[in-house]
Amino acid sequence: MKRALPIIISSILSAVAVVWVYDRYFNHFKPQNNPDSNHPTTEEKRSSPPIKWGTKTLRSYAPTDFTQAAARCTPSVVYIESKHRIRTYPWMQEQYGMATGSGVIISPDGYIATNNHVVKDAVEYTVQLNNRKRYRAELIGTDPTTDLALLRIQADSLPAIEFGNSDSLKIGEWVLAVGNPFSLQSTVTAGIVSAKGRNIDILRDQQFRIESFIQTDAVVNPGNSGGALVNTAGQLVGINSAILSHTGQYEGYSFAIPANLASKILRDLRDYGSVQRGLLGVSIVEVSEALAKERSLPDLQGIFIAQVVPGSGADDAGLLAGDVLLSINGIPVNDVPKMQEIVGQKHPGDTIQVVFRREGERQNADVVLKNVKNNTEIISFRKDKMLRDIGIHVRDLYSEEGNTIGQNNGAKVLTIFMGSPIDQQTDMVPGFVITGINGHPVRNANDVAKFIKEAGKKITFVGRYENHHRPFTYTVYR
Repeated sequence: MKRALPIIISSILSAVAVVWVYDRYFNHFKPQNNPDSNHPTTEEKRSSPPIKWGTKTLRSYAPTDFTQAAARCTPSVVYIESKHRIRTYPWMQEQYGMATGSGVIISPDGYIATNNHVVKDAVEYTVQLNNRKRYRAELIGTDPTTDLALLRIQADSLPAIEFGNSDSLKIGEWVLAVGNPFSLQSTVTAGIVSAKGRNIDILRDQQFRIESFIQTDAVVNPGNSGGALVNTAGQLVGINSAILSHTGQYEGYSFAIPANLASKILRDLRDYGSVQRGLLGVSIVEVSEALAKERSLPDLQGIFIAQVVPGSGADDAGLLAGDVLLSINGIPVNDVPKMQEIVGQKHPGDTIQVVFRREGERQNADVVLKNVKNNTEIISFRKDKMLRDIGIHVRDLYSEEGNTIGQNNGAKVLTIFMGSPIDQQTDMVPGFVITGINGHPVRNANDVAKFIKEAGKKITFVGRYENHHRPFTYTVYR
C-alpha cells in the first residue's frame, strides 16, 4: 500500500496538470454557445483591447437587409416626363423633344423635388406615381446653382418621404439609390457613401454654384436623376444628380445633393418661387502648400479670403483679404464645398459666427449675410394667376444678369406656359428680361404684375436677352 500511494498521488497530479494545460492553451479556441458574447478571454485581454460596440445610433450599422428601407421609400419616388424645347433662340423655329427622369414626393399635397436639368427648357411636365397614376405637373421654381427644381401636382394624401440628416452621414455607410433608370420604374440599388463634399465642376457656368455632393458607389444611370438617395432607415439623405462617366452610363461613382441643403432650397422655391441665397461676400481659395508658404501661414487649415466684396456682410463685419476662415457656426471649414454648403443653407439677413486668423491671431466676427443685390431683402418672384393666364412667371433681375444686358432694372422670365397667349402669339422664350411694358419702365417683378394688371387687351413687352445687343419687342392680346 505504501508503494501504491506515491503512484496514486503522481497520477492525480498528472491529471490536474493535463486539465490545466488543456484549459490554458486549447479551451479558448472552443466555439461559444452565444455568438453575440462580447466577453473576451484572458488570452484575448492580453493580445488586444476588447472591442467596445457601444449604442447603435445608426441603422446602417445593422445587418444589410434593405427590404424595409426599400418598401418605405419607393412609394415616394416618381417618374417624370418633360417636353423640352430643343431650340430656344427667338429667330429659329422651335422644336420639341421628350426627356425623362425621377422625382421625390416631399409633401402630401403634391410637391415633388427633382433636378433642374430634368426640367430645363421644358414646357410640359407629366408625373407618374408608383401606383401608375399620371398627373400633369406645374413647375414651381428652379435653382440652376444647385441643380434642383420643384414641381407640383394636384393631389392629396401622397406618400411623402421623410427627410434624414445628411450631415450625420458617415463614409462607408450603406445607402440606397431609388429612381427610374431607362424608364424602369422603382429601381433600387445599394452602395456605400464613398466621400462627402465632392466638387466635380458640373455647374461651372453658374456664378454662385454649390457643389458639395455626396459620392456613392450605388449604381445610378440615366433616368435616376432627381431620384432619392436614402439611408437604411428609408430616410432621404440626398437627391441623385450626376454620374462620373466617360460613356454616359454608370462606371463606378454617382453624386447626390445633400438633403439638408436640398431642404432649404426646396422650401425657398415653394415659399418664394426662387432661392433666397445668403452670401458672405468673399472670394475664397483653399489653402495649398504653395499658398501657405507664400503667405507665411502656419498650417494648411481653413479657407483663404482672396477678396472681400465692398458693402457685403463680410465687409461690414471687418473681414479683410488675407484672412483665413477657420470655422462657421462652430463647424471647421477646410475646403470650399463644405463652406458653400454651410452658407448655402442660410437666408439673407441671417447672422453667422465666423472664426478667422489674421496675422497669426484667432479672431471672431458676426456676419450678416446679404443677397445677390447686396442687401437683406427677399428677391421677389411673381406667379400670380394673372401672369399665369398671360403665360409667364417672372422674378427680379440679379445684379450679374443685369451686367450682361447693360442695365440693372428689369424682370427675368423664368417660365412660359404652353398654349398661353404669349406662347401662341409670340416667339418669347425663358430668359427674356422685361425692361418695359406698354411704355412704362420695368424695375422689378412687382412692376410686371402692376403694369399687366393696368393694361387693356393689348400688352407690349420690350426687353433683351443676355449676350444680345439689340432689344426685342413682343405684343400679345388677351
